[in-house]
Amino acid sequence: MASATDTVSAGSALAGGGDRTGVVTRFAPSPTGYLHIGGARTALFNWLFARHHGGTYLLRIEDTDRARSTDAAIEAIFDGLDWLGLGGDEPAVFQFARSARHAEVARLLLDAGHAYRCYLTQDELAAMREAAQAEKRPFRIQSPWREAGPAEWPADKPYVVRIKAPREGETVIEDLVQGSITVQNVEIDDYVILRSDGTPTYMLAVVVDDHDMGVTHVIRGDDHINNAFRQLVLIRAMHAIEGNWPDPTYAHIPLIHGADGAKLSKRHGALGVDAYRDEMGLLPEAVLNYLMRLGWGHGDEEIISTAQAIAWFDIGNVNKGASRFDFKKLLNLNGHYIREADDARLAALVAERLPALVGTFDAARDVALLTKAMPVLKVRAADLNDLARGSLFLFAQRPLAVDEKASGLLTDEARGLLARIADRLEAETDWNLEALEASLKAMAEDLGLGLGKLAQPLRASLTGTTTSPGIFDVLTLLGKDESLARIRDQAA
Repeated sequence: MASATDTVSAGSALAGGGDRTGVVTRFAPSPTGYLHIGGARTALFNWLFARHHGGTYLLRIEDTDRARSTDAAIEAIFDGLDWLGLGGDEPAVFQFARSARHAEVARLLLDAGHAYRCYLTQDELAAMREAAQAEKRPFRIQSPWREAGPAEWPADKPYVVRIKAPREGETVIEDLVQGSITVQNVEIDDYVILRSDGTPTYMLAVVVDDHDMGVTHVIRGDDHINNAFRQLVLIRAMHAIEGNWPDPTYAHIPLIHGADGAKLSKRHGALGVDAYRDEMGLLPEAVLNYLMRLGWGHGDEEIISTAQAIAWFDIGNVNKGASRFDFKKLLNLNGHYIREADDARLAALVAERLPALVGTFDAARDVALLTKAMPVLKVRAADLNDLARGSLFLFAQRPLAVDEKASGLLTDEARGLLARIADRLEAETDWNLEALEASLKAMAEDLGLGLGKLAQPLRASLTGTTTSPGIFDVLTLLGKDESLARIRDQAA
């Protein structure tokens, strides 16, 4: 599989695209911002559908909006897709690089009479729009240039090229998610496919690229349903000219809302995928599992592996209604994957976060200790940030900073107990979990105390906090010398 960042020139990118057999899907983001969570789900559904059918999943960067498209956004999109494992099967196609091909198709449509030169000025269009508003009717382009021939074209006057939409009948789309949708053709306007400066519009570019890339199934948000009817006009016009321009199969998936049912916003989770990785500390497999369950499912299964998802995925089982994004469910799912993850992998991921939290962290030296600690650190962690915070006691420098709650446990009586605990542990020759537990339990019994009376001040002295892994785990991880030094720092 190609990395999302692989790209090729426009000509070679699509060589043989129309010759592909089987299912071909595409994810086509606009690089005007980050890869948001809704876009990631669209990419995932395209990827799963292609994988389920043994097909091809492609990427296209729709960078025709030159004013808003940025290299940083393109890099963020590729980075997010690669993190999720959703890089394309072939090098990504850049739409802007194919402008000449788009314009070529516009000229073919124009020459065949399926499109026309329109010389309407902005003032004339504004007057038409105002008239429609005054008459309380929908505004539809009724260009006097629709049937004009070359003899009527004015010289040296700018024009756009408009597609000729059908004026009669209806268009029906059998959508794999939404079902049968019908639009009366009179509702479809003669939209612009080539601007007056000769540059193609989005509507034209999308249709041409989907055809040239061999896309068979267009899976995208349901906010594009109206575009599908308009784009079919162009597709069918080109089919009439050249043949071999089949209608794609459409699947318009519902948008994602917040847990309160409102449109998804930043407060709900409409953030860049990089924020889920970097700021929230989530694992890609958890995000993928959550996204695939956001509007699609297989029975009551909550934990779904990638292999299971590929085997089970059916686009027809995607809900028609909007899904609700729930951070709590996502974090719970992430906690499951944290517990299932390889310890060395988690240690490497947590190590990237520690230099900002502890000034003395040395990855070459300390990752081994972090890996050793991971089985006890990950038991209750919901994300990588929890793991990083939970591991801080391992790398803290003496004398430890003791937080307020822990300080409250270090009474004069407790400090006296710590001195006795230190003497007891100093004599231990077997510094392992079982021996330490047996020794301190015996000491508690000798003193007529519950083990907690020893463990609470011991935890405060060893970690500077009141929460940590089990106290015997802490002792074994820190080792005898460091443990005794920390205990004596707080002892009376």
